[in-house]
Amino acid sequence: MVYDVAVIGGGIVGAATFYKLQKRNPNLNIILIEKEKKFADHQTGNNSGVIHSGLYYTPGSLKAQNCVKGRHELVQFAKENKVPHDVCGKVVVATKKSELPFMDKIFDNGIANGTEGIEKITAQQIKEHEPHVQGVAGIWVPVTGIIDYRDATEKMIANALGLNPQSKTVLGEEVIAIEKSDSKSTIVCSTEKFEANHLIFCAGLQADRLARKDGVDLKEQVVGFRGDYYELTEQAKYKVKNLIYPVPNPDFPFLGVHFTRMTDGEIECGPNAVFTFKREGYGKTDFNLRDTFDALTYKGTWKLFFGNAKFGINEYRRAFSKKLFLKTLQELVPSLTMDDIRPGRSGVRALLLGLDGDTRDDFRIEYRGNSIHVLNAPSPAATASLAIGGQIAEKAEIHFGLK
Repeated sequence: MVYDVAVIGGGIVGAATFYKLQKRNPNLNIILIEKEKKFADHQTGNNSGVIHSGLYYTPGSLKAQNCVKGRHELVQFAKENKVPHDVCGKVVVATKKSELPFMDKIFDNGIANGTEGIEKITAQQIKEHEPHVQGVAGIWVPVTGIIDYRDATEKMIANALGLNPQSKTVLGEEVIAIEKSDSKSTIVCSTEKFEANHLIFCAGLQADRLARKDGVDLKEQVVGFRGDYYELTEQAKYKVKNLIYPVPNPDFPFLGVHFTRMTDGEIECGPNAVFTFKREGYGKTDFNLRDTFDALTYKGTWKLFFGNAKFGINEYRRAFSKKLFLKTLQELVPSLTMDDIRPGRSGVRALLLGLDGDTRDDFRIEYRGNSIHVLNAPSPAATASLAIGGQIAEKAEIHFGLK
């Protein structure tokens, strides 16, 4: 069978694209191909589970537009499909006066981006939301929430499959090569081959490699950064009610260590951000020769390292020291002790790095021949997934001539 469209990558962006494209075009035969044995097994299933509000992103950027639109769609989808979620709100906390100018900046971003209900709050008002948090000022963000992204991914796929019995999903098949002919592409996988007229790649940590397999002349490269979490022990869970974030450091491309109440009731603290020697490695000592060679022979990696040397060293020290991790957490919740935290899980984030060491901050989607490539989809891509999927589906109809 020759499929009308093949979506490659079964994380939440791939699932949302599959769902949105099938919903708009019920007669299209679409195949979703995922190399793991289950969907959402990498960035989607190992992120912090937060429904982001739209506070941090440059007004007018794809991140800003899609985060707010996608948040509304995601919450509605979760309600309709019984996906575990809770729009519980969060506090962003400035722990010292030097952070106030940047706190004001992200507040202004939130206003510009249409983040509903946000308000600046005093040190006393912080305690009304989170009694154990210490700060000089903060932002209350009522539209932030938590969700089970694995379940959301599976429900999106199930909805898509319900629209066309000829569409299908394939698990455990890694894409090895793409063979092109005039009218269609052959997707060569681990044990099978599939034919499709059009391709959409939503490959996350492998986005650059699959783009090159498809003939894209990509200058940037994906580099993986692992984030380690701790979780609060039962005795300490009362110290965190919902979500607590620091004011992010504008010089560092991550949001900082934060507290998140998960949908299962656990409370996670983290993540840090350290270079990983394996793109899909979740252990501190995981290693892959190809991943390491690719990253450490790429000029952009070293530019990033040298440009963020102080931050990088501190992150690595924290990765191997519970005491140092605790010290960072105590900046927000001073009463935490060593007995209050235990090691939790880890996740890996894909950063698309330029040769100059600059992280390509915004979402990036490119069109080439009969293919669409999602080359960069960092946070808040999970929150924005349905908006991204809708945008891709709309563009695919035009670019591929589907209608």
